[in-house]
Amino acid sequence: MSGNPSFVDEDASSGSGEDLKIDGQNKRTSATPVSGNRKRSRKATGDAIVDAMLEIAAASKMRAAAIMRNEDRFAINKCIKVLDEMQGQGLNESLYYFALDLFENPNARETFISLKSERRVVWLQSKFNASCGSAA
Repeated sequence: MSGNPSFVDEDASSGSGEDLKIDGQNKRTSATPVSGNRKRSRKATGDAIVDAMLEIAAASKMRAAAIMRNEDRFAINKCIKVLDEMQGQGLNESLYYFALDLFENPNARETFISLKSERRVVWLQSKFNASCGSAA
């Protein structure tokens, strides 16, 4: 671009490179990187996203399995089995049926199962007494 202001290089803004004459044919060299690098970069990014999503899915499955194991541990049927094994330990019929109603509360089930066996009847009795006192 010499001093002629009317000269406009149409290819200058496109970044397409220079014209070369090789073996009598005009060849154009590219000034921009080959699009393959860009495609590889996109593929690598896509692969990273897929890997991250797979890790999230695996973690979610592990969490769900842990929750299910925890829920199974404090399931109503497990509480009833433990309650049935407590017959003869000061557990009368009223307290037994009260416990069945109490087991509808997941926190009560967890507390009941988590207590040492010798404390379960005392805990149930205190809950029973508290409910009888508040009902009066």
